Amino acid sequence: MPEGIIRPAIAADWAAIWAILEPIFRAGETYPYPPEISETEAQTAWMTVPTQTFVFEAGDRQILGTYYLKPNQPGLGSHVCNCGFAVAAAARGQGIGQALGQHALQIAPSFGFRAMQFNLVVATNTASIRLWQQLGFTTIGQLPQAFRHPQQGWVDALIFYKLLEDPAEVAHPN
Repeated sequence: MPEGIIRPAIAADWAAIWAILEPIFRAGETYPYPPEISETEAQTAWMTVPTQTFVFEAGDRQILGTYYLKPNQPGLGSHVCNCGFAVAAAARGQGIGQALGQHALQIAPSFGFRAMQFNLVVATNTASIRLWQQLGFTTIGQLPQAFRHPQQGWVDALIFYKLLEDPAEVAHPN
């Protein structure tokens, strides 16, 4: 993995984050955002809506990856977080996604989250599936034909879940 740090994103990082996200969103293979999403809409979704957005900044100060952390549901479901991850094409396969995933798992409890859920992991996204399994996530569901892949047509999506604490420590209301 390239040497670097994971830190909270700041507004000045947006151009570098967009340079990572735009080709991913335009390809339409892994995120449900419309491929024609505007930069302003993407910035709102990635930087404004989330509780916190992070970047992986290499030793040369280049941003090579990013992720956001936000509640998966409002109110009584807000203790379960959701994340979105992206790594620059030239930096894939170097462990940056794994570092970002581990960081998310470590920091999420400090925001009050007790579990992490990914709602729509496209079944053709084998690198992400492998990573979430390596990080201890469980596949809790399969959504038949839930994603409209631009080359492969209707493909399944998976739901991944991981508790962030010992379930015995979770207080359950009576």
